[in-house]
Amino acid sequence: MSTAATGVWGRAEQQDFRSRVRGALLGAAIGDALGVGVTALTAAEIQQAHGPDGVTDLVPAHGRRGAITAATQLTLFTVDGLIRAQVRRDTGAWHPPTDVHRAYLRWAATQRDWGPDERRKDNGWLACEEWLYARRDAPKASLLGLGDDTLGTLDSPKNPTARDGGALARSAPFGLLVGWEPQLVCQLAVECAAQTHGHPTAYLSAGAYAVVVHGLARGETLDAAVQRALAQIGSRPGHQPVTDGLKHALGAVRQGIPSPSRVAALGEGHHAEDALSIAVYCALVAEDVRHGLRLAVNHDGPSHVTGALAGALLGALHGETALPPAWLAELEGRPTVLELADDFAMEMTQGPALHNPTATSPGWLARYPRT
Repeated sequence: MSTAATGVWGRAEQQDFRSRVRGALLGAAIGDALGVGVTALTAAEIQQAHGPDGVTDLVPAHGRRGAITAATQLTLFTVDGLIRAQVRRDTGAWHPPTDVHRAYLRWAATQRDWGPDERRKDNGWLACEEWLYARRDAPKASLLGLGDDTLGTLDSPKNPTARDGGALARSAPFGLLVGWEPQLVCQLAVECAAQTHGHPTAYLSAGAYAVVVHGLARGETLDAAVQRALAQIGSRPGHQPVTDGLKHALGAVRQGIPSPSRVAALGEGHHAEDALSIAVYCALVAEDVRHGLRLAVNHDGPSHVTGALAGALLGALHGETALPPAWLAELEGRPTVLELADDFAMEMTQGPALHNPTATSPGWLARYPRT
């Protein structure tokens, strides 16, 4: 999508981009919802509870079918932070890691409060969505990392031993910045992951994943996008476990028919690099979105994380129309996900018409305040 970098978008390109944005965000949410009901079970326990094929459909969790977890909540706030960064750019206050961090702090407030605080003028619309105030299995590192206003950085990361996929699972939106160069996408994802997950394999997994999504959103093949990610992280200290995981995922594709045993050989997914490897493998071998997501959640580890990761990859690759409609119909918060996806696509393709250094749409500024 070469015109994105120059700021010139044709109508067909805008429509394709919006479909991929919707696909990535809805796909991540569907994968999250498919996996949440079995995320605490081993593969054997999943089969015992749901039959030899494991989970093949949404199962109840948190009192309903289609429920999402903190992985989706944080993904949405990542998008919110990225839009606000673009809006704030007109003021000269341009530091996306800080803007994303502010968004994460707004999410952290939803985990402490019973509902939106109407006295806060900087909330914007997303933090006023009452359904997002549900407490849904937030990673401990995310809660601790956002427990105060201090910004974690690569020089001084929060939770330097946190290696789980909590930061990775919220990082797909960075890859949707198709007008950015891959190295900048990687760096932003890495810096924002270090705000809660300071282990190198955790934040480098987030950077690699964002680059993969970035390639897909630009219309590349998944294999090419993975190769680009390998190139981006290959010179960074601590990259080897992430690099090995991605290479194992690529190699597993050539080992025969996809199966739970091949997924198990890539790891359980408790560490970020293993979750990334599983998601990439499942997306590479998927016959369609439904097949890829079923493969991604039927294993021993955190099924909602690997489901969300694979869902974003498949959605960005194939677009929103490839997502299973029956699962979409029951997805918690679908209107909010769609609204935010469309706002993001509009900001990225038509931002100058919404705001510029001399004029800003009052409605847009009310949705995405500069404060």
